[in-house]
Amino acid sequence: MTAQPTLAEVRSWPATVSVQRAAQALGCGKSKLYDLIARGEAPVRTLSFDKRVVVITASLVQVLGGDVATTAASELLSA
Repeated sequence: MTAQPTLAEVRSWPATVSVQRAAQALGCGKSKLYDLIARGEAPVRTLSFDKRVVVITASLVQVLGGDVATTAASELLSA
């Protein structure tokens, strides 16, 4: 597994990223994040295009930035 990116690195990413890349930034597996997305419980916003799902980088930055949602996101990802 690749090292977890810093918040500064995530801020430089394109407007949307793959679920795999977002999971890496969140410190969880892509299967876990796909599961949360499917249940509507993901801590990040997503867009779906047919069968492809991408994560909105701005929402990822918000979660990683330490706002109020971070605690809830951490609890979901560790469950």
